[in-house]
Amino acid sequence: MKLKKQVTVCGAAIFCVAVFSLYLMLDRVQHDPTRHQSGGNFPRSQISVLQNRIEQLEQLLEENHEIISHIKDSVLELTAHAEGQPALPQHPLNGSWVLPPESRPSFLSVSPQDCQFALGGKGQSPDLQMLAVYSLLPFDNQDGGVWKQGFDITYEPNEWDTEPLQVFVVPHSHNDPGWIKTFDKYYYDQTQHILNSMVLKMQEDPRRRFIWSEISFFSKWWDNISAQKRAAVRRLVGNGQLEMVTGGWVMPDEANSHYFAMIDQLIEGHQWLEKNIGVTPRSGWAVDPFGYSSTMPYLLKRSNLTAMLIQRVHYAIKKHFAATQNLEFMWRQTWDPDMSTDILCHMMPFYSYDVPHTCGPDPKICCQFDFKRLPGGRINCPWKVPPRAITDANVAERAQLLLDQYRKKSKLYRSKVLLVPLGDDFRYDKPQEWDAQFLNYQRIFDFLNSRPDLHVQAQFGTLSDYFDALYKKVGIVPGMRPPGFPVLTGDFFSYADREDHYWTGYYTSRPFYKSLDRVLEAHLRGAEILYSLALAHARRAGADGRYPLADYALLSNARRNLGLFQHHDAIAGTAKEAVAVDYGVRLLQSLTNLKRVIINAAHYLVLGDKDAYRHDPAAPFLGMDETRSSQDSLPERTVVKLGTSPRFLVVFNPLEQERLSVVPVLVDSPHVRVLSEEGQPLPSQLSAVWNSATDVVPNVYQVSVLARLPALGLRVLQLHKSLDGHPEAVPLHVFPAAADDFCLENQHLQACFLGHTGLLQVSHPPGCCGNHRP
Repeated sequence: MKLKKQVTVCGAAIFCVAVFSLYLMLDRVQHDPTRHQSGGNFPRSQISVLQNRIEQLEQLLEENHEIISHIKDSVLELTAHAEGQPALPQHPLNGSWVLPPESRPSFLSVSPQDCQFALGGKGQSPDLQMLAVYSLLPFDNQDGGVWKQGFDITYEPNEWDTEPLQVFVVPHSHNDPGWIKTFDKYYYDQTQHILNSMVLKMQEDPRRRFIWSEISFFSKWWDNISAQKRAAVRRLVGNGQLEMVTGGWVMPDEANSHYFAMIDQLIEGHQWLEKNIGVTPRSGWAVDPFGYSSTMPYLLKRSNLTAMLIQRVHYAIKKHFAATQNLEFMWRQTWDPDMSTDILCHMMPFYSYDVPHTCGPDPKICCQFDFKRLPGGRINCPWKVPPRAITDANVAERAQLLLDQYRKKSKLYRSKVLLVPLGDDFRYDKPQEWDAQFLNYQRIFDFLNSRPDLHVQAQFGTLSDYFDALYKKVGIVPGMRPPGFPVLTGDFFSYADREDHYWTGYYTSRPFYKSLDRVLEAHLRGAEILYSLALAHARRAGADGRYPLADYALLSNARRNLGLFQHHDAIAGTAKEAVAVDYGVRLLQSLTNLKRVIINAAHYLVLGDKDAYRHDPAAPFLGMDETRSSQDSLPERTVVKLGTSPRFLVVFNPLEQERLSVVPVLVDSPHVRVLSEEGQPLPSQLSAVWNSATDVVPNVYQVSVLARLPALGLRVLQLHKSLDGHPEAVPLHVFPAAADDFCLENQHLQACFLGHTGLLQVSHPPGCCGNHRP
């Protein structure tokens, strides 16, 4: 920094001298007495002199420009050296290694054009910022009456005289891809029956509607049905009776999932839908994740969805938003200055997404309209008032009772369009439930719609039917901000469904599987890159017939297993033990398959003679650096056995930029040299491998190699058994633990530790602070 300032000051001084010299020359020309002639005419000789002086000035300006250019170059060169841009690996006589140089900076400056939000100002402030909302709420959990977590809702009977209430009842079935049962067990016991009945029952009446979100289940079912049933599904989707909502492989957790995996499962589901049904989702449906991240609306917006729905939000937030009619809002990213990330979000107001908590504020009444609970069934209403089948004799009374709940619920929103979900976990798994729900509700709808004095229009609808009606009611195109609707930024963590029951333990539940998820995620990205590069090389060389194209199926299966684990009961760790084991087996199987893909691709890419490539699954050309014996075991690192012939290490960099990395390898001998592919020695360090705090693993050593890895590329390193050293083992001394504090020091650093805990107390360069000991 000091050198930079000195060079800058020097350059500025030279520039000032040059400019002052030019000024003096111009001044001299202006005061030359030979210039003053009568009439302002110059003799020919004086014009010639003036022309010469102008040429001299131009030459001086050019020289000055060159001086400034040299100064700039010197500043850049000195800055580069001062900031430590090294050259090639060097091994000085003192035996210590010098870091290898960077051929270019390891980072790039961010252009404003790279980030749209950097182009403008801060933009319009949101109406609702969640941090501010949380600070306002008392979280006092007062009893709200029939709506325990809310308040009493009243209305005037004539409020809908000029603008009738439009009600969309949306049948749905939430299918967890693993929770109490495994994914396959749920499919065979319930999900396949739900979807089979859906195809039959939806065709009985064109007024019926249904939505589905979990593509993992839907694709498994699709693979087991006939062409005629597939055609029926396409017709149901085409005429708007069946809607695929969100379209992800699962309904993902939004607290633990990495955004890479969230995008990946969304792509997997959307590509499946486009390929098999020819449809793109329009609306998002997330009723069961335990809190909501602001990342998900951004991903949905960028996936061309125009609206979304959420449910599991802290009950105090729901009460506050309901009281202020802010349950529908435009969800915006905090960094967005121009509203480009806005997406319309509908928040369900009550405790749950089941039928008793969706028709209105009183679950005792709403439960009477869950016709799966009719007397004689396996489930009933906890409030001890059972549903009654709708007949001509009771339809007027039952319809009025239900309409009262619809009207009260609509008072919590800004429009006269109302969404009423009708479903629960694994609902509609038997034909009898389809008949009970759809026939009884249709009788109620027919009665309500036949009475103009009630000022209501009720019907079955999909999620997009509701949002389309809302947009039409306010007179805007889908995706735009409805007039008067607030803008919100932030997220909805942490979630509590009642009292002080905060759902936060799942942030850390089953951490082993959360770690395995990230390991599989990293291997999947590396395998996809290597497979793509190897296949492109093979096709260009006309060798794709010899390359294992079946590896693509392994990639696809790994993407789907990774996507399955993003389910909100999988990565969250909230599933039963047997289900968690099933997830673990799937993750390990995919991890093993991805290593096969990586081995095959790396084998092909490192060969100089591609014609020599032969794929032999029984005898892989390369081995991986670690193995796992079971789904719940820690990885075991491979020990490279050194001999008279060199061993080759292939290292892959999956990043889009060159990187300088320390590559650790286990070897069976302390006498090892590491060379580049060209035979140049590379800096390395030998370390012991520990079984415990005091026990060393015999005959196993870790050699850490400092290597520069090309972007999205492979590098081959050579491991040689060194014969220059002594044959006996490297001496190693393990000092017994003591209560005294101690310090470790080398030429770069002194670090002091507490003896009774081993924790670091202080660290500093040696000699800077005296011989300091704690």
